[in-house]
Amino acid sequence: MTPRPVLIAPSILSADLARLQDEIDTIEQHADWLQIDVMDGHFVPNLSFGAPVIRCLKTKLLLDVHLMVTNPADRIDECLAAGAKHITFHAEAVGSERDRNVLIARIREGGATAGIAVNPKTGIDAIDDVVGALDLVLVMSVEPGFGGQEFLPEVLEKVRLLRKRSPGLMIQMDGGINEKNARLCVEAGANNLVAGHCIFSAKDRARAITTLRNVCA
Repeated sequence: MTPRPVLIAPSILSADLARLQDEIDTIEQHADWLQIDVMDGHFVPNLSFGAPVIRCLKTKLLLDVHLMVTNPADRIDECLAAGAKHITFHAEAVGSERDRNVLIARIREGGATAGIAVNPKTGIDAIDDVVGALDLVLVMSVEPGFGGQEFLPEVLEKVRLLRKRSPGLMIQMDGGINEKNARLCVEAGANNLVAGHCIFSAKDRARAITTLRNVCA
């Protein structure tokens, strides 16, 4: 099987929020997706962006909304209306197979693709009920809610197992991704890498993204 190209999705959680549009402009021509972490202060301790911010973003990049919230069902429609083209919700926030399938259907009906995220301590068996219905699985490589954390290498085994079970699935990894561990992620089976700090802390964002692509090649 020919491997899928690895997508790079900068996370605006690590950008300078005082000049957010300028920050997005620096990666516009170089990235594949733009990830927006929506945090509610309940599912994770911090608060971040919501639909009003998403609506204001000017970009041609695919808007990848990662819902770190306790009530993703209440956020789907507003995110779709704001322009989200991919929405991921957490397995830990939506436990029943029925509710998960309802959310997946709503996301798809709204014209976006659907994903589910698993925290570092959540096994992939927890999503066996819906993995066949998903466009993407996000394997968190840090605890959700804070940018700039250290990558947890133990989650790579989950990626290997998930790739073995689902050869055609898009597997995203998020948390502490940089030029030192990106290749490990891809070798394990990931083909969509979210990177925040290693891109937005760099003076030359184009070079930072190119470096990630090169180490993944």
